[in-house]
Amino acid sequence: MLSRGRIQLLIIAVAAVLFIPGLGAVHLFDWDEINFAEIAREMLVTGDWLQPQINYLPFHEKPPLFIWFQAVSMSAFGVNEFAARLPNAICGIITLLVLFRIGTRIKNQTFGLLWVLAYIGSILPHLYFRSGIIDPWFNLFIFLGIDQFIHLTSSAPERSARHALLAALFLGLAVMTKGPVGLLIPTITIGIYWATQRFRHMVQLRSLLIASGIFLGTIAVWALADLFRHGPEFMVGFFWRQVAMLTTEDAGHGGFLGYHFVVLLFGCFPASLFAIQEMLQARNASLAPVPSTHWVDLSGSSTFNYRKWMLILFWVVLILFSIVKTKIVHYSSMCYFPLTYLAAVQLERIWERREQFGWSRYAGSGS
Repeated sequence: MLSRGRIQLLIIAVAAVLFIPGLGAVHLFDWDEINFAEIAREMLVTGDWLQPQINYLPFHEKPPLFIWFQAVSMSAFGVNEFAARLPNAICGIITLLVLFRIGTRIKNQTFGLLWVLAYIGSILPHLYFRSGIIDPWFNLFIFLGIDQFIHLTSSAPERSARHALLAALFLGLAVMTKGPVGLLIPTITIGIYWATQRFRHMVQLRSLLIASGIFLGTIAVWALADLFRHGPEFMVGFFWRQVAMLTTEDAGHGGFLGYHFVVLLFGCFPASLFAIQEMLQARNASLAPVPSTHWVDLSGSSTFNYRKWMLILFWVVLILFSIVKTKIVHYSSMCYFPLTYLAAVQLERIWERREQFGWSRYAGSGS
């Protein structure tokens, strides 16, 4: 196999070819694409980078981080579709590198590559990196934050401060990208994991204080600056807008309870099929005997431990946005990370011929 460095260069090259060419060939068509690009354009026109505006009126729905990315891109490449979508193409390249590096860390390079292929080979995950919506960056920041938190719960005390800092920074950036849901998802995920572990692997108070300070500081850079310049009106409006989005249907985007199940099944094809098969594995089958060194990463956290985190994250996101009244396709896009992880686990078993793809063995098994 190629060296790790060459594989990463190959991932960058392939991702750039997949995501960048033709970004401006299609007009902005999604409601979110149009709005975010217009907000970025108005930032450049007004010179006000603190407060998102549309039609030169405050836009309380989203914080400004992703809009900043688009505004910087437009400053370099002009106000056009290519510039509006380029930040997500860059996010796509970074995301694939992240998946490869984490997959290599927790198992090996083969698993890292299978995770990359499962992600990029699925319909919606691929298309989103060619769009101008917020979610690719939002999801990446949440995933990086949770990954660092997994490190934090399993690392030696002398390394915990670093992981606490990075976890808080990434989650702060997630909130700066899309709002409080960037904290809600990881908080519920972490809470459920701790509860199922009977509150083992608790984090030291020092690490929690560091994380809290970095998290609040990341958000305060923008919030306090806007407060001093514009007063409290925008922040108050922003707060109530977030409440409304969680409790009411937005812009007619309602749907049935199983809406996101269908979106993920068909939108993440073919990875969804492999992920379903992995979920159907009985626990004993999913922990088939293998050498212990194959299952343990450098931090000491087992692959099964990571699998449990991914399962919890998947169900938290899916159930949360099934309950939320507003139903939009990309609301469940955070599921792409755990879903393609599970697909990669199953693909690795098939690759190593420890499993074969098929459903017949589940018939009548009762498991």
